[in-house]
Amino acid sequence: MPPNLTGYYRFVSQKNMEDYLQALNISMPLRKIALLLKPDKEIDHQGNHMIVKTLSTFRNYVLEFEVGVEFEEDLSIMDGRKCQTIVTWEEEQLVCVQKGEVPNRGWRHWLEGENLYLELTARDAVCEQVFRKVK
Repeated sequence: MPPNLTGYYRFVSQKNMEDYLQALNISMPLRKIALLLKPDKEIDHQGNHMIVKTLSTFRNYVLEFEVGVEFEEDLSIMDGRKCQTIVTWEEEQLVCVQKGEVPNRGWRHWLEGENLYLELTARDAVCEQVFRKVK
């Protein structure tokens, strides 16, 4: 049975974010801003319905979905694109596949103790972020 990810998580660290942003063709000025951000995550996980909020001083992004149901995701706040997205469970990892202009795009969330991990992929770039549960 997949874990319940409900909680508020504070940013701890990230690796390889610049390569990930370059793989998305994010402009240099926006990349510089993004690299300074330390976003928090707030997740509301009720059965197959999930709301994942990425919260920062620059922009907030709210993703609401049903696990296993494909939908059109509007990423205009991030990189000006839309894509077809599906989020599923692979054992204890929440896995997102985003089909659109950028190949091999998606992410994975998983828990290890009180830490929430997020692996972001685009093209050949992989970024890892770590968050610690605070409530």
